Amino acid sequence: MSDLASDPYASIMKLSKAFRNRSVSPSEVMEAQLVRIEAIDPKLGSYQSVYGDAALAAAKEADTAIANDQRLGPFHGIPFALKDIFELEGQITTCGSREMLQRISPTTGTVASRLLEAGGIVIGKTKTVECALGGWGTNEQMGTPWNPWDLKEARVPGGSSSGSGVAVASGLASCATGSDTGGSVRLPAAFCGLTGLKVSKACLPTDGIMPLSQTLDTPGPMTRNMADLALMFSIMQGMNADNLEKDIMNGRGIFRIQENIFKELKLGILSQEERSRCTDNVLESYDATLELLVELGAELEIFKPPIPYDDLAQLNGAISMYEGYQNHRKFYDDPSKKMDQNVKKRMLAGRDLNSVSHAERLQNRQDNQLVFKAAMAEFHALLTPTVLEPAPRLVDIDEDFTPGYFTRPFNYIDMSALALPTTYSEKGLPTSIQIVVPAGQENFVIQMGTALEKALSLSNEPDFSSLYF
Repeated sequence: MSDLASDPYASIMKLSKAFRNRSVSPSEVMEAQLVRIEAIDPKLGSYQSVYGDAALAAAKEADTAIANDQRLGPFHGIPFALKDIFELEGQITTCGSREMLQRISPTTGTVASRLLEAGGIVIGKTKTVECALGGWGTNEQMGTPWNPWDLKEARVPGGSSSGSGVAVASGLASCATGSDTGGSVRLPAAFCGLTGLKVSKACLPTDGIMPLSQTLDTPGPMTRNMADLALMFSIMQGMNADNLEKDIMNGRGIFRIQENIFKELKLGILSQEERSRCTDNVLESYDATLELLVELGAELEIFKPPIPYDDLAQLNGAISMYEGYQNHRKFYDDPSKKMDQNVKKRMLAGRDLNSVSHAERLQNRQDNQLVFKAAMAEFHALLTPTVLEPAPRLVDIDEDFTPGYFTRPFNYIDMSALALPTTYSEKGLPTSIQIVVPAGQENFVIQMGTALEKALSLSNEPDFSSLYF
């Protein structure tokens, strides 16, 4: 087996090039991936289900296709994971609930289909917070994935796309899908040291994804670097494989590295009041990143949100809880069902919000969006920490508090936001910055993230030696 095949952190771009050059095969990579999952996922618990035999068979089919010059494009043969709210025809989709352990998906949604049609090979389904309603990543019924950055003390993985975050950070998948209603891509990306993109509502289809909030839900990619995120995002959008290959090869479009992209950009930063909510570790990382951006030519100015972030987060929560309850009430109204009690508390809070007030909330949201976007008009982007603190220990969290203080507001306003790792705390835990842009500017935020990633030159991986010896 080649060194590349046995490298769990090999980038999608590197694997894609190796597959194209036939220096390594998809089946070699898949075999190594499955061995690694068997070795360390019993500790981590990132997967709800693993399709080992089917994944290896698909990888061997990819071997044959590539050998016969029938390669489908840059994603052909790449192993990826689906959050267990993404429907996959004929497979169980639990939505993180013990009550849905036997639920068979009748169809495959558009986003999952695009990844499969591009030649991607699904390894399995990753764990999620029950019904995708929770930012810490906990699940008392199905198990909470273990954040790989601390193998001694259990720390939050972030949610609700908890398993996807842990799997990708641990080298158990090259990339994974997540969904983001109030931070569920960005929170696990931040706590697990990944790149994660929250798209604007109209960017990607949500069919075939079990809903929490039809108003707020968005699917998104979770990867270990920006180039891989750009590739996965392009495929999720349905980009033509030939055009995608040409853009990658020639450094065009979203793959064009613009090192001077920050020159003369006006970026909004936190006020002192907002800074006071963050831990020292987070502020040190945030400030160091801001200094770097100034060196790259950016102009920084304090942005004072016209509606406090805390208020926006609460408004977002009210919509997600009301709609979440409407979608899943048959489970939470029945006391005989074994549901996660923390999620049940949130869902039943949604029950107490009547439909008339919900209609008013949606109208108020439109009004608030106009106010916020007007205030942001003079800025190219906003910069916040993604989370208030590095991943806390599970025993220390308050389930009644959301870690989505800086993430929820931008679901409510409907903006695109990127979570990008910046450095590490003194305990070796990842820190993360969030870059926020207006709806529809996903390519712009990806290009900014790519340039910042290059300037940061961050390189580190969790240490799994204790699990092998």
